[in-house]
Amino acid sequence: MANKKWNKIPLKKLCSRIGDGLHGTPEYVFDSEIYFINGNNLKNGRIEITSDTKRVTASELSKNFIPLNENSLLLSINGTLGSMAFYNGEKVMLGKSAAYLNFNSNINQFYYYYFQLKGVQEYFYNVATGSTIKNLSLKSIQDFEVPVPEESDRNGIVRILKSLDAKIELNNKINRELESMAKTLYDYWFVQFDFPDANGKPYKSSGGKMVYNAELKREIPEGWEVGNLKNNSLTDLIKPKIDFFEGEKTYLATADVVNNEINFDADKITFENRESRANMQPIKNSVWFAKMKNSKKVLCVGEYSNYYLLNFILSTGFAGLKCKEKHFVEYIWGFVNNDDFEKIKDRLSNGATQEAINNDSMAYIPLIVPKGNILKKYHKMTIKIFKKIYLNKIENQQLTELRDWLLPMLMNGQVTVKEAEEKLSMAAEPSEKYGN
Repeated sequence: MANKKWNKIPLKKLCSRIGDGLHGTPEYVFDSEIYFINGNNLKNGRIEITSDTKRVTASELSKNFIPLNENSLLLSINGTLGSMAFYNGEKVMLGKSAAYLNFNSNINQFYYYYFQLKGVQEYFYNVATGSTIKNLSLKSIQDFEVPVPEESDRNGIVRILKSLDAKIELNNKINRELESMAKTLYDYWFVQFDFPDANGKPYKSSGGKMVYNAELKREIPEGWEVGNLKNNSLTDLIKPKIDFFEGEKTYLATADVVNNEINFDADKITFENRESRANMQPIKNSVWFAKMKNSKKVLCVGEYSNYYLLNFILSTGFAGLKCKEKHFVEYIWGFVNNDDFEKIKDRLSNGATQEAINNDSMAYIPLIVPKGNILKKYHKMTIKIFKKIYLNKIENQQLTELRDWLLPMLMNGQVTVKEAEEKLSMAAEPSEKYGN
């Protein structure tokens, strides 16, 4: 698990303090800049703030103040164990499932990676108490013996792994910007109806003829139709079905997709041991969305996305729409990513334990069907955006696999820092310029 030449000492000797957050419920408010953080907010080295994250007052924070700094490492110790984040000056108050390790130096960056080792994660799980909800005690963290590498060793390891993480995050950032661009184009063409007319001018703004649609209670371009998600000329609902497959595939539940990014470390299944609910394989030219209420997650499988077809099985928490023509995909992606779609889906969701939309209710979600070759033109304009997003996802998968392979090899001395740097240098290829 670690290089034999490194001495080991209890973790508490490397830290000025190890503790956790508030054991109790603070008073929540809506108009504060201070967020109440627990273990589920610690993801991939960052404190993740969502719309569901609670807020507290400055007074509440002062009563439960914990001094954090750039050498702090936050660790999830309740429920999901071992998730981590660095502290970067965020205005936060910690709950009991978030432990803090205030290291005496920036060695916290090394332990961020060391704690990701499979053996360390297993240690956290094995020493945790609780049968249903696991809890990692502060004492088990404080007494955990960890290796202390020479400064040059740890700096080199951090430099290599951090560079891979930085490239992954850059790709994610580019993809977020590209998705935002695609959403803006969808809004401009199909919400504002300012797609290019025959003269290349914005249709509605240039006086294009609009007609009132009673179902939508708004005007739409002349000649356009309105169907619904269950019955339209663009898509078919994909019925739960699975064909035989060989080897392992990644089983994606809706929880394994965050901000349209896939968790490649999700559970692996074979055809023989798959769970009964794991019964849908992505197909080419399809769009998938989470059926649950308040769950906005979308996967796009375009003509270029064979990786998804080969490697994933989707849970029935997803609904799939098979596009009848390849140039419908980008439009359907924009449709299910639109806020109006999400509002209607949530309104139609029902269920005793978990509210979700069913196939019958999809007949009540209206879908505008544009006239003529509009969708071909939209496809031609947006296909480069979606292809670049897909290529970035594939590169991130390759970078993640390389990082996960290098991590234990660097820690146990099977690969030196110099050898790793040479491997990265040989693997590097000129990147496409952003925007091309």
